[in-house]
Amino acid sequence: MYSKAVASLIALACCAPGAAWSQSALMKQAQGLFKPIPASAPPLPGNSSTPAKLALGKMLYFEPRLSESHTISCNSCHMVGMGGVDLQETSLGHRWQRGGRNAPTVYNAVFDIAQFWDGRAKDLEQQAGGPLVNPVEMGTTETHVVEQLKGIPGYATAFAKAYPGASDPITLDNVRKAIAVFEATLITPDAPFDHYLAGDDKALDAAQQEGLALFISKGCAACHNGVNIGGGMYAPFGVVERPGAEILPPGDKGRFAVTKTVSDEYVFRVPSLRNITLTAPYFHTGKVWDLRQAIAIMGSSQLGATLTDDEVGKIQTFLGALTGQQPAVTLPILPPSVATTPRPKP
Repeated sequence: MYSKAVASLIALACCAPGAAWSQSALMKQAQGLFKPIPASAPPLPGNSSTPAKLALGKMLYFEPRLSESHTISCNSCHMVGMGGVDLQETSLGHRWQRGGRNAPTVYNAVFDIAQFWDGRAKDLEQQAGGPLVNPVEMGTTETHVVEQLKGIPGYATAFAKAYPGASDPITLDNVRKAIAVFEATLITPDAPFDHYLAGDDKALDAAQQEGLALFISKGCAACHNGVNIGGGMYAPFGVVERPGAEILPPGDKGRFAVTKTVSDEYVFRVPSLRNITLTAPYFHTGKVWDLRQAIAIMGSSQLGATLTDDEVGKIQTFLGALTGQQPAVTLPILPPSVATTPRPKP
């Protein structure tokens, strides 16, 4: 099912082999396949943003006391200022445990079809609650999240402002909603490629345009398209040829764990390529640190193409044009603990 869909998209995306595109034709093709990052965060269905809710969400995103040990926050694995990742193969969690997959970037995640590599969370709100109660990540419980926040007096005011009229505003649902509102603001507009898509043919230099032409003609754009240059579909890792066991461990069957559908074995959400030069290591295993190597693996595994060193270099040059304006986030001042605040459990 996925192979046919990918093949169909490739057929639509590709020009004739060896064809030379005019500058205007290349731009027109790109504008049909990709969309620029908007200047402001998109609204979340059923979860409207207010200044008070946004402020609360930022506090909670940086709040280590949401973890059982009081040492891990959302920002620990999705660091603002470092591409929205932690630069680790797999993240370090509760009691020094390692997660099973590489932490995807939180930047522009609001534009993805779903969250996590296997898409098990439908949106940011659902995703925000997962790591809290994962015993390998933050290691707490739903009950203790509420107990912890109610034990920090300053949060009573913050939640009351964010959810006016609620008789009991400190709930797990409201925690998730507030974090999601903040995470939705972590977008990176104004990449050179965004300006190019807006019609500025000088936003990409000649080398970047050559890389873009290859990115489309080789078939990369079949899966990496849309506003996030990816993130909009699921695909098997190894459409043509499966990579080795280190990069594609046989025990991690991807989306199959969610759907229990045989055709979903080794299927993962296609990652966004936005800010890709900032978010090594690559793939769900985090085993590849060199972007050039990642490009070559994608060529052989997904497209059945042996890319030359020159082609890999040109595609890499284009991918550098996907780095946008990074979010400038002022660290929140978190409310202090008191004598009765629940204490950490290392």
